[in-house]
Amino acid sequence: MSSPVNAVIAPAGIAPPAANYAHAVATTGAGRWLHTSGVVPVAPDGTVPSGVAAQAEVIWANIGAMLAEAGMGPADVVSVTTFVTPGQVLADVMAARDRFLAGHRAASTLLVVPELAQAAWLLEIQVVAAAA
Repeated sequence: MSSPVNAVIAPAGIAPPAANYAHAVATTGAGRWLHTSGVVPVAPDGTVPSGVAAQAEVIWANIGAMLAEAGMGPADVVSVTTFVTPGQVLADVMAARDRFLAGHRAASTLLVVPELAQAAWLLEIQVVAAAA
């Protein structure tokens, strides 16, 4: 599913994506853009849950709050960049993304990095969203 200004690009001449994401998203007629910083797994009360699955849920909740504040929703997300530390269960990271996006496909990149700014953080996610 795409928003009115964002369309998934899926050329027939290339292999399909390896998971639930789009190779590319074309945006036309967008009047508003939202670029987040890397969103970290700090809950509203300042705590950081243990485990990558719980941290991913906190991050997506934080992203949801940012989107709502901007008058946007998951269908407006055009790009996701996920930074994860070594040894994490990537299926948990992708499952949290998929639950949040609820069938919407955005361009998505996942990078394994040696560490993040705080030792307790196991992942960080940055998104770009566009809406009319």
